[in-house]
Amino acid sequence: MPLLPLLTGFEGRIGRAAFWSGTALVALALVLADIGSARLGAEHGPQITAFAGAFALFPWSALAAKRGRDRGRPWFYGPTLVIAIVLSGLGPGYLEGAGAKTLGTFSLLLWLVALIDLGLLPGCIAPVSVAETGAGAKPAE
Repeated sequence: MPLLPLLTGFEGRIGRAAFWSGTALVALALVLADIGSARLGAEHGPQITAFAGAFALFPWSALAAKRGRDRGRPWFYGPTLVIAIVLSGLGPGYLEGAGAKTLGTFSLLLWLVALIDLGLLPGCIAPVSVAETGAGAKPAE
């Protein structure tokens, strides 16, 4: 699959290799943005890092949607998982005590679900539709 549809499209299915390749590209872009923002200094660095992180949600959601579909999940499973991981990961910064620990643990559990379900398990065999098999069509004469 070409790079742009891989990172921006929510249609179709991808296997583990394409999922991990796309994830590595997004992570590399985030690391480069973080290095670049550190070179800019304290004035604008955190804003650039935050913008890059928010921007990375879209390609990660697209990758998760396609990989989730390959696992036999609905299209919204992957993006919902990504959003839940990010939001629960941000929460401990705003809470104190047991609430922060609970939300941090919840975020970790969601990461483990995503790792196992989207990253490690093989794709499900897709049900073959009537349109793909040509069942019900007139036999060729």
